[in-house]
Amino acid sequence: MEHKLTHGPLLNEKGNLEEAGYAFELVKEYRRSAIKGLKSRIKEWDYYFIRDDEYGVALTIDDNSYMGMASISLLDIKNKTEITKSYIKWLTFGKVNFPSSSKDGDVKIESKQYSLIFKNDNGKRHLICEMKNFKNKETFKCEFSLENTTDKSMVIATPFKKKKHFYYNQKINLLNGEGYFEFNGLKHEFNKSKTLGVLDWGRGVWTYSNTWYWSSLSAKQDNHYLGFNLGYGFGDTSNASENMFFYDKEVFKLEDVTFNIPKDNKGKEDYLKPWTFASKSGDISLVFEPIIDRYSNTNALIIQSKQHQVFGYFTGIIKANGKEYKLEHLLGFAEKVKNRW
Repeated sequence: MEHKLTHGPLLNEKGNLEEAGYAFELVKEYRRSAIKGLKSRIKEWDYYFIRDDEYGVALTIDDNSYMGMASISLLDIKNKTEITKSYIKWLTFGKVNFPSSSKDGDVKIESKQYSLIFKNDNGKRHLICEMKNFKNKETFKCEFSLENTTDKSMVIATPFKKKKHFYYNQKINLLNGEGYFEFNGLKHEFNKSKTLGVLDWGRGVWTYSNTWYWSSLSAKQDNHYLGFNLGYGFGDTSNASENMFFYDKEVFKLEDVTFNIPKDNKGKEDYLKPWTFASKSGDISLVFEPIIDRYSNTNALIIQSKQHQVFGYFTGIIKANGKEYKLEHLLGFAEKVKNRW
Protein backbone atom coordinates (compact mmCIF):
# COMPACT_ATOMS: atom_id res chain seq x y z
CA MET A 1 0.00 0.00 0.00
CA GLU A 2 1.25 3.45 -0.90
CA HIS A 3 1.06 6.14 1.74
CA LYS A 4 -0.94 9.32 1.12
CA LEU A 5 0.55 12.45 2.68
CA THR A 6 -1.26 14.50 5.30
CA HIS A 7 -1.12 18.27 5.83
CA GLY A 8 1.73 19.73 7.85
CA PRO A 9 5.41 20.73 7.72
CA LEU A 10 7.60 18.86 5.24
CA LEU A 11 10.61 18.46 7.57
CA ASN A 12 10.99 17.65 11.25
CA GLU A 13 13.34 19.44 13.62
CA LYS A 14 16.24 17.20 12.52
CA GLY A 15 15.76 18.08 8.86
CA ASN A 16 14.34 14.71 7.82
CA LEU A 17 10.98 14.20 6.10
CA GLU A 18 8.08 14.26 8.54
CA GLU A 19 6.47 11.59 6.36
CA ALA A 20 7.09 10.09 2.93
CA GLY A 21 4.38 9.46 0.38
CA TYR A 22 2.24 10.97 -2.37
CA ALA A 23 -0.55 13.52 -2.65
CA PHE A 24 -2.64 15.27 -5.29
CA GLU A 25 -1.68 18.77 -4.10
CA LEU A 26 1.08 20.49 -2.10
CA VAL A 27 -0.09 19.42 1.36
CA LYS A 28 3.35 19.73 2.93
CA GLU A 29 4.90 23.10 3.75
CA TYR A 30 8.41 23.49 2.31
CA ARG A 31 10.75 25.99 3.97
CA ARG A 32 14.37 26.31 2.89
CA SER A 33 15.25 27.57 6.39
CA ALA A 34 14.16 24.21 7.87
CA ILE A 35 16.84 22.30 5.95
CA LYS A 36 19.56 20.86 8.19
CA GLY A 37 21.69 19.20 5.52
CA LEU A 38 24.66 20.67 3.70
CA LYS A 39 23.71 23.96 2.05
CA SER A 40 25.76 22.95 -1.00
CA ARG A 41 23.38 20.00 -1.61
CA ILE A 42 20.14 22.05 -1.78
CA LYS A 43 18.47 21.94 -5.18
CA GLU A 44 15.51 24.04 -6.29
CA TRP A 45 14.04 24.45 -9.76
CA ASP A 46 11.05 25.23 -11.96
CA TYR A 47 10.90 23.58 -15.39
CA TYR A 48 8.16 24.23 -17.95
CA PHE A 49 7.50 22.43 -21.21
CA ILE A 50 4.89 24.00 -23.50
CA ARG A 51 3.93 22.64 -26.88
CA ASP A 52 1.42 22.51 -29.69
CA ASP A 53 1.47 20.18 -32.71
CA GLU A 54 4.34 22.02 -34.44
CA TYR A 55 6.76 23.32 -31.79
CA GLY A 56 7.74 22.84 -28.19
CA VAL A 57 9.54 25.20 -25.78
CA ALA A 58 11.28 24.09 -22.57
CA LEU A 59 12.25 26.70 -19.97
CA THR A 60 14.35 26.04 -16.87
CA ILE A 61 15.43 28.11 -13.90
CA ASP A 62 17.33 26.29 -11.18
CA ASP A 63 19.49 26.95 -8.15
CA ASN A 64 21.68 24.01 -7.20
CA SER A 65 23.52 26.04 -4.56
CA TYR A 66 27.01 25.85 -6.01
CA MET A 67 25.57 26.69 -9.42
CA GLY A 68 22.40 28.07 -10.93
CA MET A 69 21.19 27.70 -14.49
CA ALA A 70 19.02 29.37 -17.09
CA SER A 71 18.13 27.10 -20.00
CA ILE A 72 15.89 27.28 -23.06
CA SER A 73 15.12 24.55 -25.59
CA LEU A 74 13.24 24.94 -28.86
CA LEU A 75 11.84 21.84 -30.53
CA ASP A 76 10.77 21.74 -34.16
CA ILE A 77 8.43 18.75 -34.09
CA LYS A 78 7.75 18.59 -37.84
CA ASN A 79 11.44 18.67 -38.79
CA LYS A 80 12.56 16.63 -35.75
CA THR A 81 15.21 19.07 -34.62
CA GLU A 82 16.01 20.90 -31.39
CA ILE A 83 18.19 23.74 -30.11
CA THR A 84 19.22 24.06 -26.46
CA LYS A 85 21.18 26.89 -24.88
CA SER A 86 22.11 27.03 -21.19
CA TYR A 87 23.96 29.55 -19.07
CA ILE A 88 25.46 28.80 -15.66
CA LYS A 89 25.84 31.11 -12.68
CA TRP A 90 28.30 29.92 -10.05
CA LEU A 91 27.76 29.94 -6.27
CA THR A 92 24.11 31.01 -6.25
CA PHE A 93 23.33 29.38 -2.84
CA GLY A 94 19.67 30.44 -2.75
CA LYS A 95 20.15 33.87 -4.31
CA VAL A 96 17.67 33.01 -7.06
CA ASN A 97 15.02 33.26 -4.32
CA PHE A 98 12.63 30.52 -5.31
CA PRO A 99 9.19 30.73 -3.67
CA SER A 100 8.35 27.98 -1.19
CA SER A 101 5.16 27.00 -3.04
CA SER A 102 4.05 26.54 -6.65
CA LYS A 103 0.77 28.30 -5.88
CA ASP A 104 2.16 31.83 -5.91
CA GLY A 105 5.39 33.78 -5.99
CA ASP A 106 7.67 34.82 -8.85
CA VAL A 107 11.13 33.65 -9.82
CA LYS A 108 13.64 35.14 -12.22
CA ILE A 109 17.24 34.76 -13.31
CA GLU A 110 18.95 37.44 -15.39
CA SER A 111 22.25 38.58 -16.88
CA LYS A 112 23.37 40.61 -19.88
CA GLN A 113 22.83 37.51 -22.03
CA TYR A 114 19.42 36.32 -20.83
CA SER A 115 16.31 37.02 -18.81
CA LEU A 116 13.92 34.29 -17.65
CA ILE A 117 10.98 35.49 -15.56
CA PHE A 118 8.25 33.17 -14.26
CA LYS A 119 5.37 35.16 -12.77
CA ASN A 120 2.67 33.40 -10.79
CA ASP A 121 -0.51 34.84 -9.33
CA ASN A 122 -2.61 32.10 -7.71
CA GLY A 123 -1.91 29.62 -10.47
CA LYS A 124 -2.13 32.06 -13.37
CA ARG A 125 1.35 31.78 -14.83
CA HIS A 126 3.07 34.30 -17.08
CA LEU A 127 6.45 33.32 -18.54
CA ILE A 128 8.59 35.99 -20.20
CA CYS A 129 11.99 34.94 -21.56
CA GLU A 130 14.76 36.27 -23.77
CA MET A 131 18.16 34.79 -24.61
CA LYS A 132 20.83 36.36 -26.78
CA ASN A 133 23.14 34.24 -28.95
CA PHE A 134 20.65 31.40 -28.79
CA LYS A 135 22.12 30.11 -32.04
CA ASN A 136 24.18 31.81 -34.76
CA LYS A 137 24.07 35.05 -32.75
CA GLU A 138 20.27 35.17 -33.09
CA THR A 139 18.09 36.14 -30.10
CA PHE A 140 15.26 33.93 -28.86
CA LYS A 141 12.18 35.49 -27.24
CA CYS A 142 9.01 33.91 -25.90
CA GLU A 143 6.01 34.74 -23.76
CA PHE A 144 3.32 32.39 -22.45
CA SER A 145 0.22 32.63 -20.28
CA LEU A 146 -0.79 29.33 -18.66
CA GLU A 147 -3.63 28.21 -16.39
CA ASN A 148 -4.54 24.93 -14.69
CA THR A 149 -7.30 22.81 -16.20
CA THR A 150 -7.51 20.75 -12.98
CA ASP A 151 -6.63 21.35 -9.35
CA LYS A 152 -5.10 17.86 -9.13
CA SER A 153 -1.37 17.24 -9.59
CA MET A 154 1.37 14.72 -8.84
CA VAL A 155 3.08 15.39 -5.51
CA ILE A 156 5.66 13.14 -3.89
CA ALA A 157 7.90 13.42 -0.83
CA THR A 158 10.79 10.99 -1.17
CA PRO A 159 13.60 10.33 1.32
CA PHE A 160 17.10 9.18 0.46
CA LYS A 161 18.88 6.60 2.58
CA LYS A 162 21.23 9.35 3.70
CA LYS A 163 19.84 11.40 6.60
CA LYS A 164 18.70 14.99 5.98
CA HIS A 165 18.38 14.29 2.25
CA PHE A 166 14.96 14.39 0.56
CA TYR A 167 13.10 15.26 -2.62
CA TYR A 168 9.81 17.17 -2.65
CA ASN A 169 8.31 17.32 -6.13
CA GLN A 170 5.17 18.44 -7.88
CA LYS A 171 4.27 17.88 -11.53
CA ILE A 172 1.35 19.97 -12.79
CA ASN A 173 0.12 18.40 -16.01
CA LEU A 174 -2.45 19.68 -18.48
CA LEU A 175 -1.60 23.36 -18.25
CA ASN A 176 -3.51 25.18 -21.00
CA GLY A 177 -2.59 28.54 -22.43
CA GLU A 178 -1.35 30.67 -25.27
CA GLY A 179 1.72 32.61 -26.30
CA TYR A 180 4.44 32.87 -28.91
CA PHE A 181 8.13 32.57 -29.61
CA GLU A 182 10.33 34.59 -31.96
CA PHE A 183 13.57 33.27 -33.38
CA ASN A 184 15.56 33.64 -36.60
CA GLY A 185 12.85 35.60 -38.41
CA LEU A 186 10.01 33.31 -37.35
CA LYS A 187 7.20 34.25 -34.98
CA HIS A 188 5.10 31.25 -34.02
CA GLU A 189 1.80 31.73 -32.21
CA PHE A 190 0.49 29.15 -29.73
CA ASN A 191 -3.30 29.21 -29.40
CA LYS A 192 -5.38 27.75 -26.57
CA SER A 193 -7.03 25.05 -28.66
CA LYS A 194 -3.71 23.25 -29.23
CA THR A 195 -1.36 24.41 -26.47
CA LEU A 196 -0.61 22.26 -23.43
CA GLY A 197 2.18 22.16 -20.91
CA VAL A 198 3.61 20.76 -17.72
CA LEU A 199 5.40 22.29 -14.73
CA ASP A 200 8.09 20.29 -12.92
CA TRP A 201 8.49 21.97 -9.50
CA GLY A 202 11.32 20.50 -7.43
CA ARG A 203 12.83 21.27 -4.01
CA GLY A 204 15.18 19.17 -1.92
CA VAL A 205 18.56 18.04 -0.70
CA TRP A 206 19.95 15.44 -3.07
CA THR A 207 22.71 12.90 -2.78
CA TYR A 208 25.62 13.34 -5.20
CA SER A 209 25.03 10.53 -7.70
CA ASN A 210 21.60 9.62 -9.14
CA THR A 211 20.03 8.05 -12.21
CA TRP A 212 16.35 8.62 -12.82
CA TYR A 213 13.66 7.94 -15.40
CA TRP A 214 10.79 10.36 -16.05
CA SER A 215 8.00 10.51 -18.60
CA SER A 216 5.27 13.10 -19.01
CA LEU A 217 2.24 13.48 -21.24
CA SER A 218 -0.23 16.37 -21.52
CA ALA A 219 -2.63 16.00 -24.44
CA LYS A 220 -6.18 16.26 -25.76
CA GLN A 221 -8.01 13.36 -27.37
CA ASP A 222 -11.68 13.24 -28.40
CA ASN A 223 -12.30 16.54 -26.57
CA HIS A 224 -10.89 15.18 -23.30
CA TYR A 225 -7.75 16.26 -21.49
CA LEU A 226 -5.54 13.33 -20.61
CA GLY A 227 -2.01 12.89 -19.42
CA PHE A 228 0.31 11.05 -17.10
CA ASN A 229 3.39 11.30 -14.95
CA LEU A 230 5.58 8.19 -14.80
CA GLY A 231 8.98 7.76 -13.22
CA TYR A 232 11.38 6.02 -10.86
CA GLY A 233 15.03 5.61 -9.99
CA PHE A 234 15.91 8.10 -7.27
CA GLY A 235 15.56 7.93 -3.51
CA ASP A 236 13.55 5.47 -1.42
CA THR A 237 10.17 5.14 -3.13
CA SER A 238 8.93 2.28 -0.92
CA ASN A 239 6.21 4.56 0.49
CA ALA A 240 4.92 5.80 -2.86
CA SER A 241 5.66 6.06 -6.57
CA GLU A 242 5.16 9.16 -8.70
CA ASN A 243 2.98 7.35 -11.23
CA MET A 244 -0.38 9.01 -11.93
CA PHE A 245 -2.90 9.26 -14.77
CA PHE A 246 -4.91 12.42 -15.44
CA TYR A 247 -8.27 12.49 -17.21
CA ASP A 248 -10.05 15.85 -17.45
CA LYS A 249 -10.28 17.09 -13.84
CA GLU A 250 -9.58 13.72 -12.20
CA VAL A 251 -6.35 11.96 -11.24
CA PHE A 252 -5.79 8.26 -10.59
CA LYS A 253 -2.86 6.69 -8.76
CA LEU A 254 -0.83 4.08 -10.62
CA GLU A 255 1.74 1.75 -9.08
CA ASP A 256 4.99 0.52 -10.62
CA VAL A 257 6.32 1.10 -14.14
CA THR A 258 9.38 0.02 -16.11
CA PHE A 259 10.85 1.93 -19.07
CA ASN A 260 12.18 -0.57 -21.60
CA ILE A 261 14.73 1.30 -23.74
CA PRO A 262 15.85 -0.75 -26.76
CA LYS A 263 19.49 -1.65 -27.31
CA ASP A 264 21.57 -2.03 -30.45
CA ASN A 265 23.60 -5.12 -31.35
CA LYS A 266 26.44 -3.87 -29.14
CA GLY A 267 24.21 -3.65 -26.09
CA LYS A 268 24.11 0.17 -26.10
CA GLU A 269 20.79 1.92 -25.52
CA ASP A 270 19.25 3.20 -28.75
CA TYR A 271 17.03 6.09 -27.70
CA LEU A 272 15.48 6.70 -31.12
CA LYS A 273 14.02 3.23 -31.52
CA PRO A 274 10.57 2.48 -30.02
CA TRP A 275 10.43 2.06 -26.23
CA THR A 276 7.83 0.16 -24.24
CA PHE A 277 6.37 1.00 -20.84
CA ALA A 278 4.83 -1.70 -18.66
CA SER A 279 3.70 -2.36 -15.10
CA LYS A 280 3.52 -5.63 -13.18
CA SER A 281 -0.22 -5.18 -12.61
CA GLY A 282 -0.87 -4.58 -16.32
CA ASP A 283 -2.41 -1.15 -15.76
CA ILE A 284 0.26 0.46 -17.97
CA SER A 285 1.01 -0.83 -21.47
CA LEU A 286 2.46 1.78 -23.81
CA VAL A 287 4.63 2.05 -26.91
CA PHE A 288 6.69 5.22 -27.32
CA GLU A 289 7.83 6.24 -30.82
CA PRO A 290 10.71 8.77 -30.48
CA ILE A 291 11.31 11.61 -32.93
CA ILE A 292 13.86 13.86 -31.11
CA ASP A 293 16.59 12.99 -28.61
CA ARG A 294 17.56 16.12 -26.68
CA TYR A 295 20.93 14.79 -25.63
CA SER A 296 23.54 16.53 -23.50
CA ASN A 297 26.71 15.29 -21.83
CA THR A 298 28.39 17.67 -19.41
CA ASN A 299 31.63 16.79 -17.63
CA ALA A 300 33.11 19.73 -15.71
CA LEU A 301 35.13 19.02 -12.60
CA ILE A 302 32.74 17.59 -9.99
CA ILE A 303 29.67 18.14 -12.18
CA GLN A 304 28.78 15.32 -14.55
CA SER A 305 25.44 15.10 -16.31
CA LYS A 306 24.37 12.75 -19.08
CA GLN A 307 20.84 13.39 -20.26
CA HIS A 308 18.59 11.89 -22.89
CA GLN A 309 15.25 13.72 -22.95
CA VAL A 310 13.40 12.08 -25.80
CA PHE A 311 10.26 13.48 -27.42
CA GLY A 312 7.79 11.40 -29.38
CA TYR A 313 4.37 9.79 -29.53
CA PHE A 314 2.64 7.43 -27.10
CA THR A 315 0.14 4.74 -28.08
CA GLY A 316 -1.34 2.12 -25.80
CA ILE A 317 -3.54 1.50 -22.79
CA ILE A 318 -3.76 2.75 -19.22
CA LYS A 319 -6.22 1.11 -16.83
CA ALA A 320 -7.53 3.26 -13.99
CA ASN A 321 -10.67 3.54 -11.90
CA GLY A 322 -12.00 0.30 -13.37
CA LYS A 323 -11.80 1.64 -16.91
CA GLU A 324 -9.47 1.15 -19.85
CA TYR A 325 -8.20 4.33 -21.52
CA LYS A 326 -6.75 4.13 -25.02
CA LEU A 327 -4.02 6.56 -26.04
CA GLU A 328 -3.56 7.08 -29.76
CA HIS A 329 -0.38 8.76 -31.05
CA LEU A 330 -0.13 11.46 -28.36
CA LEU A 331 2.90 13.76 -28.06
CA GLY A 332 4.94 13.60 -24.86
CA PHE A 333 8.45 12.84 -23.65
CA ALA A 334 10.52 10.33 -21.69
CA GLU A 335 13.99 10.71 -20.27
CA LYS A 336 16.89 8.93 -18.66
CA VAL A 337 19.26 11.18 -16.73
CA LYS A 338 22.46 10.25 -14.93
CA ASN A 339 23.81 13.03 -12.74
CA ARG A 340 26.69 13.60 -10.41
CA TRP A 341 26.00 17.09 -9.12
